[in-house]
Amino acid sequence: MTRNESFKRRIRSRMAKTGEKYGAARRVLLEQAADRDAPNWASDPEHSDDVIRRQTGRGWDEWRELIDAWPGHADGHAAVATWLQDQHDVPGWWAQNITVSWERITGRRLPNQMADGTFTAGRSATIGVDPVVLRETLRDADGRAALFPDMDVELRSRPTSKNVRLGMGDGVAEIQVSAKGERRATVTVAHAKLLSPDDVAHWKAFWGDWLAALDEA
Repeated sequence: MTRNESFKRRIRSRMAKTGEKYGAARRVLLEQAADRDAPNWASDPEHSDDVIRRQTGRGWDEWRELIDAWPGHADGHAAVATWLQDQHDVPGWWAQNITVSWERITGRRLPNQMADGTFTAGRSATIGVDPVVLRETLRDADGRAALFPDMDVELRSRPTSKNVRLGMGDGVAEIQVSAKGERRATVTVAHAKLLSPDDVAHWKAFWGDWLAALDEA
């Protein structure tokens, strides 16, 4: 079990005992860990300590201590990433990665969480489907009804857009279809604006099953 999965189980346990919502239970557990003065990561960073040290010269605990000590970190993600580039000569991509990982470690951002607080679930697979036909079917009302039976799905993109955006539930799914030889395509789904980690788990499972069914069909 990963550190993040163990932490989530503790959150669920507290929710069951206290009736608190997910965010409230999570904040309490993080505060309790800080009070014990014990090392705690709310969730794991995107890369291992060895990788980040090799690429940037510092490990995660060092980056965390450095950013926490900078008063400007309270100004948010963009301010931290810019400071890392300007003051510590961290290349742009790694500055973004360090910032996101610092947000995860400190509990400011959960896995799959965006800067606005919402979550995104992603799935991708290369399947046996004609990419042109799939795009046309997704853009057609009757086609969407066949692909997503008994679901309320709204087209949110223009007919000429390369990717197809669909309003589904509380979120928006963007579907990218890339040709991979004759009658094969890589289908990548990014389901954004989700409200919780539970929604991420639900839609990841949904899109995995959907892609598998599309491949079989």
